[in-house]
Formats: sequence, structure tokens, C-alpha cells
Amino acid sequence: VQLQASGGGLVQAGGSLRLSCVVSRNILSINAMYWYRQAPGKQRELVASIASGGSTSYADSVKGRFTISRDNAKNAFYLQMNSLKPEDTAVYYCNIRPGWASYWGQGTQVTVSS
Repeated sequence: VQLQASGGGLVQAGGSLRLSCVVSRNILSINAMYWYRQAPGKQRELVASIASGGSTSYADSVKGRFTISRDNAKNAFYLQMNSLKPEDTAVYYCNIRPGWASYWGQGTQVTVSS
């Protein structure tokens, strides 16, 4: 299983970016999918998750600004990031856990300038 993350870049504070994660298999049966991020010198942290039924969960630091979504027909899920802040600067990783396995995308860099 391969995950291809894309959509990162350099943006000014207050701007928006949309991250995409395309999965090389059918995602319909995958219960939940995740976006993580890791800033320099910090541990990787969970940013958002979405379940197969569409329920979502967010880190407190991004609630109201980020939206996770999934498109089962395209085998993809997304992270819409609005009102970006310099502290959102990190490498963002997508992750799925079908069964006991865990698969990661390669990461996409998001840099927010002040």
C-alpha cells in the first residue's frame, strides 16, 4: 500500500492550503484515516482523523481552522487548512491503519510565514 501526499508549500499567515493523500488501494473498508504533523525539534502529533462514517476529530490547536474529508471514489482524503499560523509550520504526513498495519505517506512540507 502506498500513500502519496501533496499540496504543501509556502504561504503567508492567514492563508490557506489543501493537502491531498492518494491511497493505492480501495479505502472504502478503511475505518479511519489520519493527518499528522511534525515540526522541527518536536514529536509527531495527530492533527485530524476521519472515520468511515464521516465523523471527524481534530487537535485543539486546529479546531475551527482545519477540515478533514475523504473521497472514497478517488481513494483519497484531504486536509483543508485555513487561517494558517506560523506555528502550523511542519511536515504533514497522512496515515491509514487497515487492520494491524500502518501506512504512511512521504510527508509534505507546510511553511507559514509571519
